[in-house]
Amino acid sequence: MGVSEKGPCWLGGGQSPCPYCGLLGDRVLTLEHDWVLLEPDMMPPSHTVPAEHRWIVLADGRVTVYGVCPPDPSQRCRIEHRLACPAQPLPDLWQWLTSLRGENGRRVERQAVPEPPESREEWPDAG
Repeated sequence: MGVSEKGPCWLGGGQSPCPYCGLLGDRVLTLEHDWVLLEPDMMPPSHTVPAEHRWIVLADGRVTVYGVCPPDPSQRCRIEHRLACPAQPLPDLWQWLTSLRGENGRRVERQAVPEPPESREEWPDAG
């Protein structure tokens, strides 16, 4: 753990772009000292995620797969970005994940579209 102007920094994580779709994901150290790219701002209830895809955040900021069945219904977990990545062909594991992958695909498309000029003076003359 380090310290920065923003506060404590847990194990050098942060956000990294997905090499397939370009969306940012949370880069987190695992208990086995590997890195995993997790879907940002997504913490579904653990009982809605199959055990082999359920990542639990530990007190030191690392994550580990949590295969306890059945999990505590109030517990939340994280999922890997690869499961929600719109650029990777994966089987539909859950209905909500299919919706998330579709929304991430729309986010990628919106990022590619240039923003319209903010002031009318910058707009092109359309006649």
